[in-house]
Amino acid sequence: MPNDVTAAILAGGLSRRMGSCKSFLPLAGKPLIQHVIERVSYLHLPIILITNTPEQYAHLGLPMYGDVYPQHGSLGGLYTALHYSAGDYTLCLACDMPFLNVNLLRYMLKLRSGVDGVVPFIGGNYEGLHAVYHQACLPVVREQLERKQLRISDIYPQMQLRLITEAEIAPFDPQRRSFINLNTPDDVAHIQKQLI
Repeated sequence: MPNDVTAAILAGGLSRRMGSCKSFLPLAGKPLIQHVIERVSYLHLPIILITNTPEQYAHLGLPMYGDVYPQHGSLGGLYTALHYSAGDYTLCLACDMPFLNVNLLRYMLKLRSGVDGVVPFIGGNYEGLHAVYHQACLPVVREQLERKQLRISDIYPQMQLRLITEAEIAPFDPQRRSFINLNTPDDVAHIQKQLI
């Protein structure tokens, strides 16, 4: 795989909806984050972990970085990922998406040249934590953070994006399982039933 890309998993912290750190919620006998790491490892990219609680993740053996802008949500995590990435591009992924499709990720990485970001666009929504970003995005993200405009989609009007359409996603992931993120205990229980 490319040597100009780093994969960054945004582990976040305490989930208000979960009542605990959702990275370690068990799904099919493994923590959510383990599912993400295993899928990303098929890409043969360096992997970094963005977390403000490194002691919880030390056993994973990955390089870890705390937020440059603490308490700034996912956009702060994205900035930190870009800041510490060793590559020109960073594949940014949330820790709570256990069904990543490796072939879809490969397809997205192939489209990165000449753009600031490769972002899936599904049902009128951007999937900003299942996306590829160029280092050129750093100043744009920093400016939004300093303005306290913390939605990831707020940076997109200032970027040259390659949007990935639902039609492009369908051959790889027709049910769009890649984009299932687990935010509540009920989400986990529902998915757990589907896996049985």
